[in-house]
Amino acid sequence: MLNKKIYLAPMAGVTDNAFRILIRELGDFDELMFSEMVSSTGIHYKSQKTFGMLNFTDEELPIAVQIFGSNPDYVSESAKYISNLKNVSAIDFNLGCPAPKIVKNGEGSALMKNPQLVEKILKALCSSTNLPVSVKMRLGFDEENINAVEIAKIAENCGVKFITVHGRTREQFYSGIANWTEIAKVKKSVKISVIANGDIRDEESLKKIIEETDADGFMIGRAAMGNPWIFKRLKNFLMTGKKINPPTIEERILILKRHLDLLLKFKGEYIGIREMRKHAAWYTKGLTGGAEFRDKINRAESKEDFIKIFDSLNN
Repeated sequence: MLNKKIYLAPMAGVTDNAFRILIRELGDFDELMFSEMVSSTGIHYKSQKTFGMLNFTDEELPIAVQIFGSNPDYVSESAKYISNLKNVSAIDFNLGCPAPKIVKNGEGSALMKNPQLVEKILKALCSSTNLPVSVKMRLGFDEENINAVEIAKIAENCGVKFITVHGRTREQFYSGIANWTEIAKVKKSVKISVIANGDIRDEESLKKIIEETDADGFMIGRAAMGNPWIFKRLKNFLMTGKKINPPTIEERILILKRHLDLLLKFKGEYIGIREMRKHAAWYTKGLTGGAEFRDKINRAESKEDFIKIFDSLNN
């Protein structure tokens, strides 16, 4: 299992600069990181908010920029722009986002319904950059239209270097059980690397998905929310076949404080405080007294408020 890789999935509103740095610090994590998804339309119209998402620190590297869009010309333009950024190692194209506002615009997982347009976009993307290009996709738009193998072959023929497959359709969003059997079909259908994504929560599920898919790597998404040490645990399992103990309360408190400091550094106090509320809720899910803790967190208005609440976890 030593040749298998573990990746952090790009998640809008979650895997920002602060979270990516935290993962690097905690998990002995040296694999490619992915940005939150960036709009190719935003790059075309020179949105300052979009450009702000393309600022990366040395601590986050190596990093790939994940872009989305449905206009081949805008995607090509974005690829050229991103290729000139000094810190970027790859470009990832999103064919998997299920968010209604994205799908309504014919972007993200909506593109799974249009293989011809996918081909146009990926040809434009791959021909516009010397950076490696990857794709993150779903199994299909719904159960009646599972076409991940078809899309994977298109991607390979266009020059894409590796594919990440989330084992759900768009219509499932994040419900139900990920279909690893379909991921295995994708793995067998192409020669490029395939990364499996969906329902990898712990060592047992990692072992099972390795056996069922024989994928080249594995991507962790929602299981990392409030659980940034999962990468250290899974990497250790790949190397030794053994589990390590979860962090103690004292260690959790230190991680919470570090995450808070990073959020405040990158987003300022007003936004950082509000972002920390949701992260703190994820960190304490399942802990004794977690509900009371989250109630206090939702009323925190300053760094000092958070520190007092964090420290109370150890009392």
